[in-house]
Order: sequence, then structure tokens, then C-alpha cells
Amino acid sequence: MARTVAIGLSGGVDSSAAAALLLEQGYDVIGVTMRHLPAESTNSCCSLEAVVDARRVAKKLGIPHYLVDVEQPFFERVIVPFQEAYLAGTTPNPCALCNRYIKFGAMWEWAANQGAEFLATGHYVRLREDNGFIYIMRGVDRSKDQSYLLYTMTQNDLAHLLFPLGEYYKEDSRAIAERYGLVTAHKRESQELCFVPKNDYQGYLKANRPEAVRPGKVVDTKGNIIGQHQGVSFYTIGQRRGLGISSQEPRYVVKLDAALNQIVVGSKDEVFQESVHVEQVHYVIPNSPKKITGHAKIRYNMEPEPAQWVGYGSESDIVFRNSQWAISPGQVAVIYQNDALMAGGKIQQET
Repeated sequence: MARTVAIGLSGGVDSSAAAALLLEQGYDVIGVTMRHLPAESTNSCCSLEAVVDARRVAKKLGIPHYLVDVEQPFFERVIVPFQEAYLAGTTPNPCALCNRYIKFGAMWEWAANQGAEFLATGHYVRLREDNGFIYIMRGVDRSKDQSYLLYTMTQNDLAHLLFPLGEYYKEDSRAIAERYGLVTAHKRESQELCFVPKNDYQGYLKANRPEAVRPGKVVDTKGNIIGQHQGVSFYTIGQRRGLGISSQEPRYVVKLDAALNQIVVGSKDEVFQESVHVEQVHYVIPNSPKKITGHAKIRYNMEPEPAQWVGYGSESDIVFRNSQWAISPGQVAVIYQNDALMAGGKIQQET
């Protein structure tokens, strides 16, 4: 008897190809689309077009398709923390929260209630079992690898997860979708954050959290006042343009201080750091060594850099071999060892 797997169908090519591969592997497949924004939303995965495309893919593949409302938990677990992080002068990573609480939380809860034994997505990630543990491995397609955002997954989570695209490249996914005649085969990939129209963070915050507009002082690293800002929420570490200051030397944002409502700027060299402190640490493999030598990354779109992880309880330090540019509090930092994701945490502001 075929084992049942629920596949998250976003209306994009990756999840479509993943569903086709699961059918080839003999699974009984159920398609599910999470509606986590209002129905009138025009952005990416929650637009009417995306839902229609997901439904058309399911019909073409001959699998049932369900639309599940997760708007309230998405707002509480993803959108509110996103807004609060910016107000606190940090740079949030909403995709990590969405993975933890929506894609692999609410969606799995729904799938299990439908009798599914597994949950699958179109993430470019591999899983490997060794010595009784399940390891999260980087996807073969390094340019699409999404393991960085899965550091909060537990062994219980991994036991029921499937990632069919882990051994494939993006062009393979399009070829699979094309072979099955799926409408998503040549669909353009969206780079937008689903709930921020046109990636306009400033406009989004002004409209939804008007208290973000809070003018204050721009100071240099010695404390000298050199300008005015419109609100710490509207600036990022490493930013050079749009600071509204005049200086003979290029100045970059080196710190956002929400408590003092100040933006601190400095030289390019002052934006580089050799180490990063993380909290809310999670180890993918229980009882992992607290000292890990491997490769770490501090943002999604970077290749892991040689580093050492030194952990103590729920906090850790990552020391890089080479200084890193614009380490941003609020973002995720993770450590790999031989392509296996070992641990991760949330970057904290240095005092």
C-alpha cells in the first residue's frame, strides 16, 4: 500500500516538480496550499494566480488539492515579529519563522490530521541518516540551497519530512515540470517577501507601523552628532547611501541603537567583524559538541565561510577566519560541517 505524503504547492515550479517526483516514487500524494494572506493579496504565493496555478498543477498530476487558511497564525508568528524587529533596530528573517511555525508547523498539523505520514516541500535540501540521526545537508544546487533556514528543525520534524529536489538543480526542476506539461514549468521566480508589496520595506512600515517614523540623531563612533535620521527602522547595517550626511570620507551604518534612537556611522573597516554572538540556539543533532569547526554563514545569499562555533547553553559565538561585512542583528547565523547543518541561532546586537 502506497504511503501518503502531503506536498506544499505554492503555485511555483519547484513544488510542482517535487509533487511529480513523489508520484514517480510511488507515493499517494495530496496537494495543499497555505493561504496566509488576505484573499485580495496580489503578492507571490498568496495571489489568486498562485492558488489557481497550484490547483491546475494538482489537476494535471491527478492529485487532490486543498486550500488551508493560516492567516491568523501567520500574522501572529511571522508578520508581528517582523514589524517588532524593525522597530527594535534589527533586521528580521521572516522566512525562518514561516518555516518553523507555518510550513513545517501548521501545514504538518493539517497534513497529519488528513492521515499523511510525510510532509514534502520544494526546498533544495537533502536529508541523510547516520548513526540513528537525520542530518540536514546542503542541496546539490548550491545557488538554490535552502538549508540555512531550516536550523530550527528537530529530529521529530525531520522524521516525517521529504525534500525531493535535494539532488536536483533548478534547470532539472523546470525540465521535470515541462515533461509533465505543468503550467508552472517556465513561471518566473518571485524574489519578493510575500507580504511586503514590491519589497518596499519603508512604505510597508510607514503604512502598518507609523510609529517607525521617529526622527533622531546620526552620530559617528565617537558620539559626535553629524546628522538626522527618519527612524532606525529604515536603515540597515552597512548602508552608505541615503544617510543625509556630508563627510569627506565615506560613512557606513555600523550600529542601529533603538533605545537611544540613534544611528551610528563609521568607516568601511568598522563595518567588518570577526565574530558574531547568537542566542536562541538550536542544534540539529542532539548532544552535538559545543565546539564545532566548519563553515558558517550570516545571511542567505552567501557561501559559508571558514569559522569556529563555540557554544554554551542557549548562546554561542561564531569566530570567522576572515572578517565579515555587515553582520546584522536579528538575522540567522548557522554553522556547517562537511555540508551538514549543525546548529544555528539569532544574531544579537553587540553592546
